Amino acid sequence: MNRKSKIWLYDTTLRDGSQGEGISLSLSDKLKIARQLDRLGVPFIEGGWPGANPKDVQFFWKLQEEPLQNSEVVAFCSTRRPNSTPVEDKMLQAILAAGTHWVTIFGKSWDLHVRETLKTSLTENLAMIRDTIEYLRSQGRKVIYDAEHWFDGYKRNSEYALETLKTALSAGAEWLVLCDTNGGTLPHEVSQIVAEVITAIPELNNGRLGIHTHNDSGTAVANAIAGVMSGVTMVQGTINGYGERCGNANLCTLIPNLQLKLGYSCLDDRQLAQLSPTSRLISEIVNLAPNDHAPFVGRSAFAHKAGVHVSAVEKNPLTYEHIQPELIGNQRRIVISDQSGLSNVLHYAAKFGINLSKQDVTCREILEQLKTLENEGYQFEAAEASFELLMRSILEPGEQLFQLKGFQVHCNIQQELDNPDSRALATIKVEVKGKNLLEVAEGNGPVAALDRALRKALVKFYPQIADFHLADYKVRILDGSAGTAAKTRVLVESSNGVERWTTVGVSTNILDASYQAVVEGMEYGLLLQAPHKNKISIVNQRT
Repeated sequence: MNRKSKIWLYDTTLRDGSQGEGISLSLSDKLKIARQLDRLGVPFIEGGWPGANPKDVQFFWKLQEEPLQNSEVVAFCSTRRPNSTPVEDKMLQAILAAGTHWVTIFGKSWDLHVRETLKTSLTENLAMIRDTIEYLRSQGRKVIYDAEHWFDGYKRNSEYALETLKTALSAGAEWLVLCDTNGGTLPHEVSQIVAEVITAIPELNNGRLGIHTHNDSGTAVANAIAGVMSGVTMVQGTINGYGERCGNANLCTLIPNLQLKLGYSCLDDRQLAQLSPTSRLISEIVNLAPNDHAPFVGRSAFAHKAGVHVSAVEKNPLTYEHIQPELIGNQRRIVISDQSGLSNVLHYAAKFGINLSKQDVTCREILEQLKTLENEGYQFEAAEASFELLMRSILEPGEQLFQLKGFQVHCNIQQELDNPDSRALATIKVEVKGKNLLEVAEGNGPVAALDRALRKALVKFYPQIADFHLADYKVRILDGSAGTAAKTRVLVESSNGVERWTTVGVSTNILDASYQAVVEGMEYGLLLQAPHKNKISIVNQRT
């Protein structure tokens, strides 16, 4: 592919992205994200507004002590206040103290905002833009000018909106960025307006124009692409599309579309392959669940569930994949479910190291059992560990690890206003290798207590269990119309400190469903440590 011109990426996850509802970043979080974006190779990273809060001040100080290797960190601020001077503006002094080589300044493009928000004249607004940029340039800073509410302003008073850009350019701004701040512009409007801007200001035809889009109309990525195809050479956005209201242009979607589909140069191939891991890491840092269905980087972006799809993809991935997932650091997944065919079962058999063919009678038996259990409410696409245990229990049923004789869970809930507490006590009786064991354990909830009691009983015979722990616990009601009698599905994620695996349980009794998932989590952990997987005994709790 012949690469077109360079597109400069500008990430604003740390500033605009952190304004998204539900996102709160500590200083440590911001530094982790900045260093990951630096490894990704993003040219510009907007770090925040140094004068707005102490945390952003500390962030820039930390990066002065330990600078980034590949990226320019950028400080963000507004133009000076009306009827003042830049020297008097404390915000601009904080910008200079941040010590960044690049500064992004935003100013008003829309006459409505000038009159009703700033409460000043159109002439004074132009002076604010000019004075601020000239002052920062005199202090040795390079300036990116964000034309806030640009598209709305242009559509209502194009002459004045263009004058704000000309003022910023003549004052020494290196880049002019057209902002769709309200996110209400559509792609065909972006294409037309960007072309008109370049015609009106020919100096912008040499690669000095950028675009910043919001997703309120669901078109942020499309608008950014429309801008690039009309002459824009800088795109601003956030990882995973985080941002105020409906978010910003999602760089995880925008970058591969620009580079892999349109041939523009954004990142080198090695950096591009870090895109999916970067998306997931940052979602963990901001403490928001990753969007499994996100284009390109989502866990389900290259997942194949229907048997026809799986069969075709295994012959030639191009049949149902628009790019190679490895290019952006993702991977193909074959999902197992009631939509599956023999191809899905065979794929997982190979993945689990099990020799199986379509001619094998047990292959169809596994498929039939899978469909039966999924009809009962089990979900194996989210619990591959349980599916492997199911396959092995059908192929090579072995002696049980233990036999449950019964368990009881008692909850004691105290609701004192000054000292609320909830404790649970679990008693479990099991038979292990011919010995009957009775154990009791306490936990901060019924599942925790049950898990601890079971561990106490089993660890004497299977000491590896001491290294296992519950990493996540999810509950879903499968039939809401049945009220408290509804069937419940429980997913338990377990870990041994190195690997993670998910198991599933289903029952009208939430404790029974939890017990199933917890037990299989322990079984699978033992299976991982077995020298020969097919030699381990499997307990099939569902039969």
